[in-house]
Amino acid sequence: MLEQVAELIREVAATVVLPRFRHLSADEVHQKTPGDLVTVADQESERELTRGLTALLPGSTVVGEEAVAADPGILDRLTGQGPIWIVDPVDGTNNFAAGKEPFAMMVALVEGGETVASWILDLPGDHLTVAERGSGAYRDGVRVKSRTDDPGLAAMVGVVATHYFPDDLRDEAKSNAHFFREITRGRHCAGWEYPAVATDRQQFAAFWRVLPWDHVPGTLIIREAGGTVRHFDGSDYQPANRESGLLVAENADIWQSVRDTLLPSFRG
Repeated sequence: MLEQVAELIREVAATVVLPRFRHLSADEVHQKTPGDLVTVADQESERELTRGLTALLPGSTVVGEEAVAADPGILDRLTGQGPIWIVDPVDGTNNFAAGKEPFAMMVALVEGGETVASWILDLPGDHLTVAERGSGAYRDGVRVKSRTDDPGLAAMVGVVATHYFPDDLRDEAKSNAHFFREITRGRHCAGWEYPAVATDRQQFAAFWRVLPWDHVPGTLIIREAGGTVRHFDGSDYQPANRESGLLVAENADIWQSVRDTLLPSFRG
């Protein structure tokens, strides 16, 4: 199944998404909400992935970003027990629409409320990161393991995607950023941020808006690499969760250090 899904994602990338990179016309880009774009590539990619994934696993259903935009009730499928595919047909759409990198395609398979497999294809570099529950995480076929030590705050690099943060938390995070080696606002692509944490390019990433297609695929990759993904209050993140605020870190010690320093209002 891992290879079949990977082949499907690469095929859709090659035939639907990449040919439109830097070749979108004005009428092929629209705003779903202010500042949140959708392109014809997102829509066609999701249709092709939906068709292919449900054919690979008869009886499965799909929760896709664009389908939910049209019908928010589709999110309720995540509370069911049958096999559910979560699809982000183009992650980093604003980058893609502007002719910039990074952007990615992401898929996860959820069964019984638990994520059992995930795929992130980083485009246009064709770097594939996959994970299967209990079997580890791999990037381009090489096992990925996150660091096990805490290097100290002054050595840490991380992302705090403050765009959707409430004002008080944004101010709190900004006031404590000086404790770290470097904090950025990220690359506006969860499909880049999650593998970057798993491979020690950065030690943590913090998000406020928690949409399943943005976070379910990467969460399994982080956990299978040895990392930690929890809400700011310390509760575990699960596919059906809609609680805002998520901190991703290479291990539990880093998670605790970052949360307690960056967002001390959440300390117990």
